[in-house]
Amino acid sequence: MKIATVLRNDDHTRQVDIRLREKLAASTSRSYRFLDANSQEKPDMVLSIGGDGTMLEAVHQYGFEPHYIGIHTGHLGFYADWHPDQLDEFAEALEQVDPLIAEYPTVSCQIRTKDGQLLEKWALNELVIRNASLSSLVVSVFINEQEFEHFRGDGLIISSPSGSTAYNKAVDGALLHPSLEAIQLAEIASINNQSYRTINSALVLPKHHQVELIIMNPEIMLGMDREQGVWKNVDSITCRVGPQKVKFARYKRLTFWDRVRKAFIHG
Repeated sequence: MKIATVLRNDDHTRQVDIRLREKLAASTSRSYRFLDANSQEKPDMVLSIGGDGTMLEAVHQYGFEPHYIGIHTGHLGFYADWHPDQLDEFAEALEQVDPLIAEYPTVSCQIRTKDGQLLEKWALNELVIRNASLSSLVVSVFINEQEFEHFRGDGLIISSPSGSTAYNKAVDGALLHPSLEAIQLAEIASINNQSYRTINSALVLPKHHQVELIIMNPEIMLGMDREQGVWKNVDSITCRVGPQKVKFARYKRLTFWDRVRKAFIHG
């Protein structure tokens, strides 16, 4: 089995990586080969050792083909099943257990610029749109090519079901189970008065729907998982459920709602 690792940049995480490699090297029933960071080979499995940010880095580095496993050494391990004190149990599970493959939907986005360029992007968690300055973001929102509302406020979030537990939750969006092929549009501090009105509620859109955002600001701030930057002259952003899913290898039973409970109620 070819394994790639993506590590959080701290000494503790690097020590966990060394210990895990030593344990798997001692295996007598299976062969494991760790790929170098610059290897052109495709891994069968990617180990993310760190926090949820490390996992987002991993999936964007290696894409949709491999299976992902998280070992939690960061601040929040929503995607991670394992802790550093469980390395013996983890190595044993790799040897003896047939994993359940959990597939998580993504958000697929097309960004069209005013000069006609069309750029394809995707996110495992979410796309966040804000104005590049402290003034309001101004966007016309279309659902399935029909105008829905004219938004003014701090920003908009388009999240996947797994991303619904991230920034989306902080603005009172709904939590969606990853078995639902849907995206969610949530508002960040919308302006609602006699002049401006929005739905002021998160919208859940199924797989066969799309949301198009017509951008009125000359510059916007875009965040896509861990990537962020200022974009100029964006004409529109169209988002839908992505055609591909990220695959996680689950070697022990921990349901989505177990993860929600552990992350937000009882750790």
